[in-house]
Amino acid sequence: MFKFFKKNTPILPDFWTLYANTFKTTMPEDLESTTFIVLDTETTGFDYTDDRMLSIGAVAVYQQTIAVNKGFEIYIKQEVYGKEAAKIHGILKHGTIPKVSELDALKMLLSYIGNKTIIAHHAIFDIQMINKALARHHLPALKNKHIDTSQLYKKTLLKSNLITKKEHYSLDELADKFNISKKDRHTAMGDAYITAILFLKILSKLKEKKNLRIKDLLD
Repeated sequence: MFKFFKKNTPILPDFWTLYANTFKTTMPEDLESTTFIVLDTETTGFDYTDDRMLSIGAVAVYQQTIAVNKGFEIYIKQEVYGKEAAKIHGILKHGTIPKVSELDALKMLLSYIGNKTIIAHHAIFDIQMINKALARHHLPALKNKHIDTSQLYKKTLLKSNLITKKEHYSLDELADKFNISKKDRHTAMGDAYITAILFLKILSKLKEKKNLRIKDLLD
């Protein structure tokens, strides 16, 4: 637990201060000058309170290129374990994959993402899981702006009485629609990479309509 000043003002750790200070830099408004971080989490389940993150995968996207060689992938040691979820992501509680503590994972993640805009499919889930983990360590929530590729896809659809937009579009559904390989699906890094390709393909369609800026993409 971190120390507190008078009137319950927390003294936040250095790694959080370094992360927060990155937001003092003015972010670019145009797409070509912006670096996006596309991320995904694998978890023990879907309950924000009771479940935990088991891995985080992320790749950077800059100038329509996915920087796979600068990706981020980490596995997290947790006492909570979900047998049903393990059937999907394959992460075993006592497997041989090296794991770090949740706090160390958060330190490394914050250093990686800095002030960059986060892209994720059904982004609110991943961001909430990260924020719940931050809260367990008495840290504030993420400060980053985010874009949800499920919602962004809807912007490509024509406004017509003949088209009924769904509330949500799954990653599998959109990967099939855009002919994206689903190799390594249901791993954090694999899903982050699929989402990054999907993001670029959606951007390509949106650019056909108008000169896009960051504010046009945000939820």
